[in-house]
Amino acid sequence: MKQSPNAIIEDFTVWLENEGKSANTVRTYERELTKYQDWLQQKGLSLKEVSQEDVQQYIRFLEGQGRSPVTTDKILGAIRTFSKFIKRPEITTGIEMKTTDKRTEIECLNGSQCATLLKKVKEEGNDRNTAIVYTLLHTGIRVSELCALNQSDIDLDKGRLEVRTSTGHPRTIPLSVEAKYYLECHLATSPVKDAVFVSRANERLTERAIQYILKKFDVNPHKLRHTFCQQLVDKGVSIEIVSRLAGHKDINVTKRYAKSRIEPFALEEAIQKTFIKDS
Repeated sequence: MKQSPNAIIEDFTVWLENEGKSANTVRTYERELTKYQDWLQQKGLSLKEVSQEDVQQYIRFLEGQGRSPVTTDKILGAIRTFSKFIKRPEITTGIEMKTTDKRTEIECLNGSQCATLLKKVKEEGNDRNTAIVYTLLHTGIRVSELCALNQSDIDLDKGRLEVRTSTGHPRTIPLSVEAKYYLECHLATSPVKDAVFVSRANERLTERAIQYILKKFDVNPHKLRHTFCQQLVDKGVSIEIVSRLAGHKDINVTKRYAKSRIEPFALEEAIQKTFIKDS
């Protein structure tokens, strides 16, 4: 009897648990394998039939979606572990990936680009899409967190939203005046009472749907999140606060936003102001 796609993933998670993987790792691998399975099914393929070329194409697909090399590498790690489970490690051998130079500047929007983006979004006249862009750009939440938002997570009276996390300790983010306004406009006409962002069929929007919506504005969720963090750092907000707002588990991730924005003249000015010549 042919094993169902879901059964294969379920067996994989059991195998991971027997291998001593943490609960968080098991959840992450299960989530990424499910996404990969959905992508394969659109091509008429299954996880057990996947080839090395299929893995390579998926990596190219992820890169085309704007996923960072770090994120793509983690996803490939999940697929690589799965390939060991099905005893076909050769399918992840020789996979090519884009590399990143940690010294290069993080890709984000500048002030002019932000203004252009917001102008285009508002001209479209879609309250839901406007609220999506403002929420991503003014709160820095991940696209997965945006999709999971419930109306009960948003307190318009107090002007804040809460992001539910796997640790059980929600992350509270204050809403800007504009983000609050456009969320309020959107929710006032929402056809449902639970999810914040839904499709025309009143179903919760998926990450892929959000990416599709943003694509017509020539932007992706990762760039908006990067822009949120970079703008805070550029305004002098402390790394600790930015890290807390962004939900970074490792503060070194946040420190990347401070690396290349220090202009040479600022360095010189710092020295001249500190070490004043004796009179």
